[in-house]
Amino acid sequence: MTISVCNLARSIQNRQTRALEVISQTLAEIEAKNRHLNCFTDILQPRALAQAQKIDQAIANGESVGVLAGVPFAVKNLFDIEGIVTLAGSKINRDHPAAGQDAIAIQTLEAAGAVLVGATNMDEYAYGFVTENAHYGATPNPRDPSRVSGGSSGGSAAAVAANLVPLALGSDTNGSVRVPAACCGVVGLKPTFGRVSRQGLFLFVSSLDHPGFFSGNVADMAAIWSLFAKNNLKASLNGLEGVKIALADDYFQQGAEPEVIEAVTAIAERLGVTKKITIPETVRARAAAYIITASEGANWHLPRLQTRLEDFDPATRDRFLAGALIPSSWYLQAQRFRRWYRDRLRE
Repeated sequence: MTISVCNLARSIQNRQTRALEVISQTLAEIEAKNRHLNCFTDILQPRALAQAQKIDQAIANGESVGVLAGVPFAVKNLFDIEGIVTLAGSKINRDHPAAGQDAIAIQTLEAAGAVLVGATNMDEYAYGFVTENAHYGATPNPRDPSRVSGGSSGGSAAAVAANLVPLALGSDTNGSVRVPAACCGVVGLKPTFGRVSRQGLFLFVSSLDHPGFFSGNVADMAAIWSLFAKNNLKASLNGLEGVKIALADDYFQQGAEPEVIEAVTAIAERLGVTKKITIPETVRARAAAYIITASEGANWHLPRLQTRLEDFDPATRDRFLAGALIPSSWYLQAQRFRRWYRDRLRE
């Protein structure tokens, strides 16, 4: 049964169910199913149960609770969780001290009453698209275990797709929220760069990293995003007044399966979208993104590559080594192109 964030929170606030019951059931299901799904690398049972008890007590006392009161959520294991080592999918990070406080994104959700139940699996250092981790194992797709869950936030997307949690946090550099959301059939949102605080994230590529979100449906995503958005567009549910929507063609339809194009076309028609736009030089923009990603990632991990090469996931290691060999002139040109491309996109 699909869990609805909005309905669940309302039920708890109205005392139709207790937060402790919801969280206890969530933890039991994670415990039972995670051995097969491998979504979670850490399950935060004592913390989650204590938080749920606080919410129930606050409601019993007639105190106000947040709009997400009692809603369980999970986070990709590159978000800092107080008292837990931030793994970022790696073996090397196990030697780091535990985080001293929660990431800002976690604090924001918990301030609204949501309850953190665990940290999820990912590609090492967020450099991958399949969530097949040499240290923590693969996270298969819950809808078809013979297929991948996507990555690098595959554990978070899979946890939502498997109905273990209705909400999860991930991160997106070159598709690491959007790819697993598509693979697992859930809603993924990569917010505009800088709109969500990155404080408390183990970064991969500073120029491109975005915290992002997963949910089971669009209405829940809207409720979640309202907690983070500032000066967001006020769109009418009937007419979407003030919002301009166009269909991107050319690069964005090349190689797409026919049924995907049909689905996008049907949605565009339902929204009354008739205009198409061609964004120039998208192929080169993708190439520039790969250069920036490989160069910055390799530079950030260079000390670890020099001293603990054998402790990397082999696939991640090879990508970082290749990135370390990219000439600086390529990186600078890629950043110049990025600025040019951003200006064309705004036009």
